[in-house]
This record gives sequence, C-alpha cells and structure tokens, in this order.
Amino acid sequence: MMPPPPKDALSAEEQILTPNRLRVLVVTKLFPNSVRPSFSVFNRLQMVALNQFCNVDVRATVPWFPFAGAFRRWSEAGQFVDVPAEERIDELNVLHPRFIAIPKVARASAPFLYAASLWPRLRRLRGQVDVVLGCWAFPDGLAAIQLAEWLGAASVVKVHGSDLNVLAKNPTVRRLLNRGLPKADRLVAVSRPLAERAIELGVDRKRIEIVSNGVDRAVFKLRDREEARRDLELPFKSLVLYVGRLDRAKGVLDLLDAFQNLAAKQPDLNLALVGNGPEMERCRQVAAQLPGRIFLPGALAMPKVAQWIAASDILTLPSWNEGTPNVVLEAFACGRRVVATDVGGIPDVVTSSTLGTLIPARSPIALADALVEAVKAPYDPIPISHAAPYSWPESGARLHGVLKAAVASRSSS
Repeated sequence: MMPPPPKDALSAEEQILTPNRLRVLVVTKLFPNSVRPSFSVFNRLQMVALNQFCNVDVRATVPWFPFAGAFRRWSEAGQFVDVPAEERIDELNVLHPRFIAIPKVARASAPFLYAASLWPRLRRLRGQVDVVLGCWAFPDGLAAIQLAEWLGAASVVKVHGSDLNVLAKNPTVRRLLNRGLPKADRLVAVSRPLAERAIELGVDRKRIEIVSNGVDRAVFKLRDREEARRDLELPFKSLVLYVGRLDRAKGVLDLLDAFQNLAAKQPDLNLALVGNGPEMERCRQVAAQLPGRIFLPGALAMPKVAQWIAASDILTLPSWNEGTPNVVLEAFACGRRVVATDVGGIPDVVTSSTLGTLIPARSPIALADALVEAVKAPYDPIPISHAAPYSWPESGARLHGVLKAAVASRSSS
C-alpha cells in the first residue's frame, strides 16, 4: 500500500500567510530530505530565498511503487522509503508526497501518473495558488504544467541540465517535452546553452528567462589555503579536489584513471573526492593502491565543503553532462580555479583561462595534462572570487520576478 498522505501544509500555515504575496506551489523531486540531506541543496537554498518574497509551498516529491523497500539497492524509490511525510527544512515546511514511478517502463505516462498521484491532496487549493513551479523538466515540469491547468494557475518550469541534455535524447521523452514544455507560461534555464536546448524543443524564446543559481557568500569565501589544510590535518602538498556524486557519468572514473597515471610522476600531488555514490567502492580500491594520496571524506555539509575547497589548489569537474554546476561557482567564490569538461553550461561560466581550463569529456589523458598545468600555474585568487554570480537572495529575487511575469501574462491572455 502507498504510505498515508501528509496533512496539507496550507491548513497549518494559512493563518500566518502574508496577504497579497504571490502564492507559489513548488513541485520537484530535486530537494533535500532527512535521508539524503545533501541532495540538490541548490534547490533548497533558492526556495528559501524565494520564500522571502512570496508564500512558497514545497511539495518535494518521492518516487514510489509497490514493495519499493525491497529494492533499496537498485532503486531511488527504495532508498527513499524512509523519508517522512513532512519535515521542517530551514524555515520551510516541506511535504513529501509519493508519486507513482514504475522503473524503466511507462515513460509515456510518467508525467500524468506524477500529476495524478499529487492531485487528490492538491485539489482543495484550486483558486489559492497563483503559480506552479516545476523544478526539473521530466516528469516534474510536465506534471507541474498539468497541475497548474487543473488549479487554474500559471505554470513555470525550471530546467537544470541533464533533464534536457540527457533525458531528451530518449525519443519518447523528447516527444513529450516537445508537446508539453511550450505550454508553460515561462521556462527558467540556469544557463544560456540550456535555454538554447529549450528553444530546440519548441519553447518560445520570449518565454525563456535565465536565472542562474546563487552562492552562499557567508560560507564560500576567500580563505588561507595553509590554514584550511591545518584544520583538515592534510599534508602541505598540491591537492586536486572533486565535489559531487561519485558516479561514472560525473567523470569520477576518468578522474581516477587520470590520477593513477599521474601518481608516480607527480609524487606531491594528492586527490580528494568529496561525496558519495555508486562508485565509492571503486574509489576505495584505488585509494588503497595509493596509500595516503587519495582522501574520501564522504558527503559533507556546505561549511565543510567550503573548507575543502579552500584547502585545494584546483577543483575539477570531469562530468559527461551538466547544467550550470554550483560547485564551480562556489570554487570561484573561494578563489579557486577549475579544470572542467566543456559540456552543458560549464563553458558559460568558465569564460577565460583566469578562471580555469576546459577539456573534452571522457578523456583521462587530457584531464591529467590539464590538472598538472593548473596546479603548477600561480594565480591571484582575488579576481576569481569576483567571478561567482549573485548571492542566493539575488537569485531568489530574480526567480520571483519570472514568476510574477508568468502570472501577469496568464492574467492578460
């Protein structure tokens, strides 16, 4: 049986809602929870910022199918069975409704199943929501468009990267995106290349706005490298840092290959992999072959991530696909250059050799060469720290402006 639905957040909060503020229903599976608190932190930070300008009701959805718990090892639905129905995250009251997700099948019906799963608990909000914001194109964004239609609200879809760069390569998904995305009142892209992908999928250029993620400048800031290394009890040697999911598609295995090729020739070079994921065991095996050279601190809270960035010489992101990765922006805020692949929105932010080096994806040899050159090169961190974009409050304000425009355009049509 499906778990019981959470009580409706509106009933607990409607007495304290500020009148005349935009009422935003956020629908996304990309949101942290108590099982995976570091999951899609950027969405949490942006929604907290957005909440300063409007009334934000977050439905951080969780995939579900019968007996999902028996498939914890292979399925995200299984891994998330212990996510509570409701929890407080920062100042947001976040509900975790389950949506029906049948693994590897039923792609054509996925958006409808998603919307239909949420509708019984949302139908009472008709007339009480101004705009539905779906964060992630498929199936979340398409479901958000459907829910907005049922609720009589405007719809906005925020796209992040792999939802258009990877998922859209599937013919069924692409056909659904072609048919559904143009119906959104506005589409928010985190980078110019991603906006172009949306145009290729049929979205009117006039309805697309670019709102990049922000950076928490109270956490990610210039700091002395040696001090950071002392605090982390690291050796005072060159350190290459990766922060993210330990996943093949993130280029982690390419990075391990590159480092293994460099290890003997560069005895003062170390590698740190901050994060967790399916390739953790492979990372441990390589670390065991190179004692004291590879650090695996696991997934960390943001202040600790900032400490590791401060301790590094260079941050690398060898992903095969990306949107506009926040870790690159955070590295800039800390005054650290990057070596990254020229995919997705990365070239949109790594715009000069002062900021870093771009290499082809899936090329451990090019990655190794670029890392050596980057570690050797002296640089002034001050200009790099100025390359990070606006803060999270600014990002939230810009997103709020897009939501208001979506509501206004719907009202005038």
